[in-house]
Amino acid sequence: MTLNKPSVVLIDLDGTLVDSVPDLAWCTDKMLASFDIPARGEAKVRTWVGNGVGTLIKRALTNEMDGEPEAALFDEALPIFMDLYKQHVCVDSYLYPGVKQGLKWLKQEKIKLGCVTNKNEQFTLPVLKALGIHDDFDLVISGDSLPLKKPDPAPLLHGADFFGVSPDKAMMIGDSVSDVKASRAAGMSIVCVSYGYNHGVDIHTSEPDAVIDTFAELESLF
Repeated sequence: MTLNKPSVVLIDLDGTLVDSVPDLAWCTDKMLASFDIPARGEAKVRTWVGNGVGTLIKRALTNEMDGEPEAALFDEALPIFMDLYKQHVCVDSYLYPGVKQGLKWLKQEKIKLGCVTNKNEQFTLPVLKALGIHDDFDLVISGDSLPLKKPDPAPLLHGADFFGVSPDKAMMIGDSVSDVKASRAAGMSIVCVSYGYNHGVDIHTSEPDAVIDTFAELESLF
């Protein structure tokens, strides 16, 4: 499928640009240890990420995808995790293969770039800077930048407005059904990566406009 080249590309962070699970899993298991709860391990944490830190903590505490721990336990666990993650936000996280090549091509094509993530700003900016891609983006919208976050279309519409383009001139690149839902609601095209965090569900089932295996494949879409 050949897509129209957009004027603006908005890109998700975790699971799309960066594999942050190694650090998230380390913090999760350290947090659990403080309550004498068994470690869950990186493989299990990988199936739980993608819906924000709060949801990750609930899943880890209960060892269930839709688990709801006691409120008092969650309230105690949240700050412990946050403190751990501040110290360990980008120790073992890394860019996926092809990311730098893809970003370089987008910039060569004079396409404006924004990062749109549900990750809080205090964690988003250090990751982008540590991995050397912060300056590739003209705009960074974090999970706490606006009142609403993905899958609501508000962050994407804010991005289009920032760059002064209509939504149909913008494209989202993400890895999850949340990214697809936000893009469809915003009226933007959506390209998904085949890897990433979609709770073990093949992203093809969400019917994005295209699926790529690495960012290096971007230029072949247009």
